[in-house]
Amino acid sequence: MYTTNTKINNQLSIWLIVMFWIISFMIIVGGLTRLTDSGLSITEWELFSGFFPPLNQNDWIVYFNLYKQIPEFKLQNYNMTLSEFKVIFWWEWAHRFLGRLIGIGYLIPLIYFSLKIRITKLLNLYFIFFLICFQGLIGWYMVSSGLVDRVDVSHFRLSLHLLVAFLILSLIYWNYLKINISRKTTNKLNVLFPLSFLILVFLQISIGAFVSGLDAGKIYNSWPLMGNSYFPDDNSINNLFEVAALSDPSLVQFIHRNLAYLIGIFYILIFYKIYRYKMYDLYKSINYLGVFIILQIILGIFTVLYGAQIYVASMHQISSIFLVSSSIYFLYLNIKIN
Repeated sequence: MYTTNTKINNQLSIWLIVMFWIISFMIIVGGLTRLTDSGLSITEWELFSGFFPPLNQNDWIVYFNLYKQIPEFKLQNYNMTLSEFKVIFWWEWAHRFLGRLIGIGYLIPLIYFSLKIRITKLLNLYFIFFLICFQGLIGWYMVSSGLVDRVDVSHFRLSLHLLVAFLILSLIYWNYLKINISRKTTNKLNVLFPLSFLILVFLQISIGAFVSGLDAGKIYNSWPLMGNSYFPDDNSINNLFEVAALSDPSLVQFIHRNLAYLIGIFYILIFYKIYRYKMYDLYKSINYLGVFIILQIILGIFTVLYGAQIYVASMHQISSIFLVSSSIYFLYLNIKIN
């Protein structure tokens, strides 16, 4: 609790859960921006001037001419018309607009609560605001990688951008839980189990961003085999242990698949331990976690089978939000109260 004032706590709770859902929506739009290859349509940062979209034909032409100067247009979209450009522009503009909305929607209430509660009690919330600002810089750092000498953004920078987004989401949800959920569970797991599980989920999200950034979901559209074998036949297993494997589409998809299996096995072990020792207070949370793991794996399989078709791939990313949230909740319940 940040304060003994119930009214302030309720206001904090509402603010945090609203921010949670807005950021979740931001992650979804960001995924669709990537899936529609829209992320490079705005070639300048425009921290303040880009708040409003083009308001007349001349503005549209200026933006389109700037886009024509980058490799993505010259090498890939050289036949694109202004009407087609507007489609990808709106995705990127909406993504950036949501980023600005999140910044404003977080800062103003934070200032309000700072006047009601000692700032020393809100340092963790100020840290989240710092991450939100930092995320804007990472977003531009990612976009800038695709403006010179390549037609896509760096998948490493894309992964960093996505990981920070999920970190912000997780910290906001954690603070929401602190206000609303009691941790007075009778039995708790060793915290290393839920913490290790969460780390694996974040690692999987990172590799998933590699898959997206390298368009690795558009190859080997079969399951459980990758083509005619378990290991991709266009590669050597020795390559899997080299740094270059993280930039190889078939190996990245292989890693993503097998990390999902590892997470599933680890979940089964935790599930068994909880039911074996009758940790009744954890039944609900572990069951919810299981539902989202199964959903995520099924959607991942369909994403591969359908060649990263936009609607299925987006659903796969949406389910990852629920998986991370349920993992955070599970970890929260197993943290010991001092």
